[in-house]
Amino acid sequence: MKEKEGIVDARQLGIPKMLLLGIQHMFAMFGATILVPILVNTYFEGEGLSVQVTLICAGLGTLFFHLCSKFKVPAFLGSSFAFLGGFATVANLDTGIFAGMSMGEKLPYACGGIVVAGLLYLVLALIIKLVGIQKVMRFLPPAVTGPIIICIGLSLAPSAVSNASTNWLLAVIALAVIIIFNIWGKGMFKIIPILMGVVISYVAALIMHFAGLTNPDGSAILDFTSMASSSVVGLPPFILCKFDLTAILVMAPIAIATMMEHIGDISAISATVGQNFIQDPGLHRTLIGDGLATSLSAAFGGPANTTYGENTGVLELSKVYDPRVIRIAAVFAVILSFFPKVAALIGSLPSAIIGGVSFMLYGMISAIGVRNVVENKVDFTKSRNLIIAAVILVSGLGFSDGLTFTIGSASITLTALSIAAILGIILNAILPGNDYEFGKDLQGDRNRGLDMNPFESREKKSEEK
Repeated sequence: MKEKEGIVDARQLGIPKMLLLGIQHMFAMFGATILVPILVNTYFEGEGLSVQVTLICAGLGTLFFHLCSKFKVPAFLGSSFAFLGGFATVANLDTGIFAGMSMGEKLPYACGGIVVAGLLYLVLALIIKLVGIQKVMRFLPPAVTGPIIICIGLSLAPSAVSNASTNWLLAVIALAVIIIFNIWGKGMFKIIPILMGVVISYVAALIMHFAGLTNPDGSAILDFTSMASSSVVGLPPFILCKFDLTAILVMAPIAIATMMEHIGDISAISATVGQNFIQDPGLHRTLIGDGLATSLSAAFGGPANTTYGENTGVLELSKVYDPRVIRIAAVFAVILSFFPKVAALIGSLPSAIIGGVSFMLYGMISAIGVRNVVENKVDFTKSRNLIIAAVILVSGLGFSDGLTFTIGSASITLTALSIAAILGIILNAILPGNDYEFGKDLQGDRNRGLDMNPFESREKKSEEK
């Protein structure tokens, strides 16, 4: 694979420019990364994830990922949205040990489930190292992963509507700004539409608040009580995770989707930079880095981590491929985590703005699943594919309360998503006619974001033309 033209050693630019590039990467990840704890807080009625803990876990997780990947891969690890449905489900659990628990008491168990999900990355990394990625991917064809991803987005849709309904005007402003910057934005503004949507709609909320306007239900648009009582500097409020089989079964299956996302992101970074990171330092190393970063984050009360496409966009824009710049952004994130007043300001974001942003985010998750199916030309005239997709979709959307059963004295609840994932993988394994072979259809894998040699394949495609 030929290396693309670009700056691979940012030290030649000088320290001031390296710092500015690091700040740019931090802003690229900032909007989406802090949105996860804000959304989770709505599920846990204000007793959810901390923005401070999220930022320090993102920064330290990124640095740890770089260590595991031999400091070669220019990737930033921010908060994963894939686990939002799991957080919402754990918040609503009221059986077994969760009966009578406060929201704050349930949160550590959700984090414990994510710890286990992160460790599943290590299992996949070991399997890939031993048997090769082609054999592993046979159990996760687009006919399985596509419908699962669709379910993740659709299961979150009611939450977006509920939040947006608190003030539809603010929700529409947030959504409109995101669309405008995503389609017509120029330069860096095009890669931070979510951040711009949050900032501009928050300014609109400030104007409305100080003009004396209220939400339709009469409540205040903004509440600065927490910000006023927060100190300027302080340690992030870490919590220790706890483990329960029900919560583990809620969170762990989501790793199927996030591991596929990881493989696609590493492939995209390889294509952007022109180096095959899947081969060197190796997909098993990047999976280990991402998985351990996720487990370590959740162990101390942070969200799951994932490689961020926003920062891949910055690489393409700046043409600076030096991983040192990403590590500078990670250090900035760690520093920012020690300022509680900033975290409280972020926490004052109205639910309506969160709802407006969620309209885009949750819809895009499902749209990615649809694209996964369409671009890979999944043949639904084949009964096996139709059966797999049908069972996944009905299970993922139909089991709204999950499936609770008792083993001994333990009450276990399988969530809709975990039921869908388990059934999809089992059906794909046992039904005859599985003709999916990873690496056989290069165009299909490239569309799926799983091309093992994306830059090389693109060159070959250009030569054919």
